[in-house]
Amino acid sequence: MSKQIFGAQMSLRCCGTTAPERMAGACWQLYVAMTGLVSEWPTYTWPESTEIPTAGQRRDALTDFGFTPADGAEWEWTEHTGPDHHPHPARVLLLGAVKVRPLEGGAA
Repeated sequence: MSKQIFGAQMSLRCCGTTAPERMAGACWQLYVAMTGLVSEWPTYTWPESTEIPTAGQRRDALTDFGFTPADGAEWEWTEHTGPDHHPHPARVLLLGAVKVRPLEGGAA
């Protein structure tokens, strides 16, 4: 079994995103932070919605990347205030994170 542990994070992109595809409205985005260029990190974007993806949807996205939560790891959630430079009033941002490891024989 691989001993590599990475961090997966997800957040609600309040003003959409441009990568990996353009989304104009609010959407949840998950990525696995790895070595190398940020543009090469595995990234999954759910369709425009403010509803938090279910545990099963998050697991499926990680599996598609070739990852699974590390042994004993659970999603941790934190709140942050949105940045001042956005064109709307500051709002609370919800961020999720979990430690992940490559699947045996996975794509990672």
